[in-house]
Amino acid sequence: MRKKTVRDIEVRGKRVLVRVDFNVPLTPSGEVADDRRIREALPTIQYLLAHEAKVILCSHLGRPKGIEARFRLDPVARRLQELLGRPVHKLDEVVGPQVEAVVHAMRPGEVVLLENLRFHPGEEANDEEFAKMLAGLAEVYVNDAFAAAHRAHASTAGVARYIPAVAGFLMEKEMDYLSRALQDPPRPFVAVLGGAKVSDKIGVIRNLLGRCDALLVGGGMAYTFLRAKGLEVGRSLCEEDKVDLARQFMEDAEARGVSFLVPVDVVVAPEASPEATCRVVPADAIPPDWMGLDIGPQTVEQFSKEIRTAGLVFWNGPMGVFEIEPFAEGTRRIAQAMAESRGITIVGGGDTAAAVERFGLSDRMSHISTGGGASLEFMEGRELPGIVALQDVSS
Repeated sequence: MRKKTVRDIEVRGKRVLVRVDFNVPLTPSGEVADDRRIREALPTIQYLLAHEAKVILCSHLGRPKGIEARFRLDPVARRLQELLGRPVHKLDEVVGPQVEAVVHAMRPGEVVLLENLRFHPGEEANDEEFAKMLAGLAEVYVNDAFAAAHRAHASTAGVARYIPAVAGFLMEKEMDYLSRALQDPPRPFVAVLGGAKVSDKIGVIRNLLGRCDALLVGGGMAYTFLRAKGLEVGRSLCEEDKVDLARQFMEDAEARGVSFLVPVDVVVAPEASPEATCRVVPADAIPPDWMGLDIGPQTVEQFSKEIRTAGLVFWNGPMGVFEIEPFAEGTRRIAQAMAESRGITIVGGGDTAAAVERFGLSDRMSHISTGGGASLEFMEGRELPGIVALQDVSS
């Protein structure tokens, strides 16, 4: 079901509460280190300002335990003000009489940023009274925080019970791209999954096996699949309790005619460190006291061939310990193959987005999701509370 967006509702002269995702990394001195999530929210904010709305922004930052000065949103407000080129009035509270006084005195075209939502215990508890207080600040609610859409919090789900709720442009873009992968993808549809554990991707693998044409597995999770093929994996990360499930997934793929590729060669080392001695070995020849830390060049070539000829590629999870240079090449080369693909390329947020950014290839992807956990749950086929709460186009 398609959801209404900010285009489908009158905002002129109205107080609009916008849930954004300004959960950005900060430098040791307390300034914004990476403003991508702030920039992603600009189209929605600028649309509202152009239509003379009174814009009330709310976001969380980090995982504070109560009120912690280091998680205040002041540096975010400063960076947003620079990007918008107009004043942003940062408040020191989330709700309460002082907040109400400020927002009710707002004029069209003004921007207010509430304090960190997680400073209030009612946010993560989806407390009804807190949700009512947030809703009471505005006449319209816009959710543009896809990265938080899988959480049933007061600011993502609760507030939508009390005022009209629609999607912002970033939320709309996320839904459009991820839905395209699940509903009617251009063929062949290739899924690339990495990261540490099979247990983190069970739902995604199960859902994608019935939809994709090829599934490529790398990262730490690959060694559980190699173990399921009867191979020794040395000291590589391996979830022994998931070996049978991994075997079942490969059998299901074969029965469905889905190409299921695991590494044929890997980069191994005695330890994951920049100084470690490393070498490339066949996947069936991992030394007993070594561990696999990246996919090898033959695997890169196999995976890249599938990616370059795909109609649509969804990638979530690095191919190795890319933060350490000796084990970064697999992830770098897969990112390069994505950049060279003729098809639609979707990067599933989190570490994968960070890797693509690090390798300078962000602008060559069709879409980079802002939500790692949210994109995974979406690709599992699960309903996300923050999306369910929005008005349907037909309503």
